[in-house]
Amino acid sequence: MDKLIIQGGRRLKGTVSVSGSKNAALPIIVAATILTEQPSTLRNVPDLMDLETLCHVLKGLGARLQFEKGTLSIEPIDQKTYQTPYDLVRKMRASIYVLGPLVTKLGQAKVSFPGGCAIGPRPVDLHLKGLEALGTTIEIEGGYILAKTDQLIGAEIELKGTNGSSVGATANIMMAAVLAKGITTIRDAACEPEIVDLANFLNKMGAQVVGAGTATVTIHGVKELHGTDYAIIPDRIEAGTFMIAGAITNGDIFINNAIPTHMEALTKKLSQIGVQLDWQDKGVHITTPNPLVPIDVSTDVYPGFPTDMQAQIMGLMALTPGKSMITESIFPDRFMHVSELSRMGAKILVDGNSAFIHGVKSLSGAPVMASDLRAGAVLILAGMAAKGETVISRVYHIDRGYEKIEEKLTNIGADIVRQK
Repeated sequence: MDKLIIQGGRRLKGTVSVSGSKNAALPIIVAATILTEQPSTLRNVPDLMDLETLCHVLKGLGARLQFEKGTLSIEPIDQKTYQTPYDLVRKMRASIYVLGPLVTKLGQAKVSFPGGCAIGPRPVDLHLKGLEALGTTIEIEGGYILAKTDQLIGAEIELKGTNGSSVGATANIMMAAVLAKGITTIRDAACEPEIVDLANFLNKMGAQVVGAGTATVTIHGVKELHGTDYAIIPDRIEAGTFMIAGAITNGDIFINNAIPTHMEALTKKLSQIGVQLDWQDKGVHITTPNPLVPIDVSTDVYPGFPTDMQAQIMGLMALTPGKSMITESIFPDRFMHVSELSRMGAKILVDGNSAFIHGVKSLSGAPVMASDLRAGAVLILAGMAAKGETVISRVYHIDRGYEKIEEKLTNIGADIVRQK
């Protein structure tokens, strides 16, 4: 398996560009492949393992997809196959996105329960609840979800779960409802920029989706959708990771393609810590002219502080003098990176869903292991800031969500080598 070998202590300097959003691309690719019988072209698509896996799932449904230099050309599914195999779906949770579109387009679907990151339970109950409200009959058999309908009918659907709104369920129900008969109203919908991007794409295909980005989304069903040409939004989590890369190395970097309105909770916290953010037309300039100060962070659903940035900001806090605290409100078990950061000399105590961080002067390079996507990201950040050599194993987790990350960071001064 690949490893990343990092020589720490290099100050980052230069310009780095943000790739397209993985979490926006996933449902948009599904919609373009299943909900229309016409071809589509997607641009600014990142070259990631998760998207490659999804494309294999869709090819199994009869679609033809060709990826070249950020552009994905899509010939839709054959309208006959409605089953997705376990061996592909088990690799990533986002495979569940095919469920709603298959049911609304073909009237039936057989989808294996999904796999993916091991950061605690993320049940699909809200997906199933929403589809049932639209008139889908659902059975669970042999590890598969069997869904059938004669015609989806618009309905009022409440999507609030135990940890707040669900991005995945909101996307799935939106995609199902665009071809349903009548009007669907989703209450407590997720408000993330990725949901807005999906709605914008669906509307460009001829759908009628109103209110995306708010807690109430209304979908007027239409008879058919057409193909289109669309560019995916930049990845706000990758942009945030680069922001912290600049801060943790005392760097001087410009992050191209960062959108300020997508990152307000993160930028507010970084400003409180003492990071200098100068926003310009095409991105943000990051410097740390003053000593950093400790803060407290609590993750929340958008527009709150993103759980997908929790690990990365912990890495910065680990090197910030004083005592900081992180409360994980979305995935209470999402602290598997703490033990690896501790191996590098960080002082972090976990109690329930809170982590108490006592900043240290420096970290030391060590052999560490990525346990999930964002845990892998913070180990890269810590390795760049540490003294000596850090070797990260299980980097396939990182490859799921960061496009050529060692190449991008090396181009602005990091010393990172991938060992096959």
